[in-house]
Amino acid sequence: MRSLGAKPLAQPAPVWVIGTYFQDERPNIMTAAWGGICCSDPPCLQISLRKATATYHNIMHSKAFTVNVPNPEFMEKSDYAGMVSGKDTDKFAATGLTPVKSDIVDAPYVQEFPMVLECSLIKHVEIGLHTVFIGEIKDVKVKEEFVDGHHADMAKVNPVLFAPGSRRYYAIGKEIGQAFSSGRICMRNGE
Repeated sequence: MRSLGAKPLAQPAPVWVIGTYFQDERPNIMTAAWGGICCSDPPCLQISLRKATATYHNIMHSKAFTVNVPNPEFMEKSDYAGMVSGKDTDKFAATGLTPVKSDIVDAPYVQEFPMVLECSLIKHVEIGLHTVFIGEIKDVKVKEEFVDGHHADMAKVNPVLFAPGSRRYYAIGKEIGQAFSSGRICMRNGE
């Protein structure tokens, strides 16, 4: 194996569009790739943001945010939301996306995206350049055509993924196995 050094290259990273409100109730979105599930009970996720972002300050004020999951159809608009500051630009107007006021948390979500997680802030931790925000997931909304039984159908949602090293976006591939089941073959081989 070749060493690439100490870098944040855990990949893929999710492409999440974080929805918040400014203090004057203007909706804002920001693309973030540093995030993931951090607890199952209570259901929580974490996102890491720099203090320089408007979203950081919006979350500190409202104690809420949404995690909007784009599919490849919205890759360009999602990328744009991470390129400009909401302090200077109405990103919803610029992208043509529609803000929807959550009825559960004090944050907007993106109407057009296939999936959204509505979160209330339960903790934040400063770590170097970034602050980790831990949000309790209060609800998960998925457009009906992307639901499989009681779950979001990953293949249909087709979330955008980010490769930090190359700074490229990807879509998910095909299903290759069933979690907590496919590994049983190793149990049989190990006996």
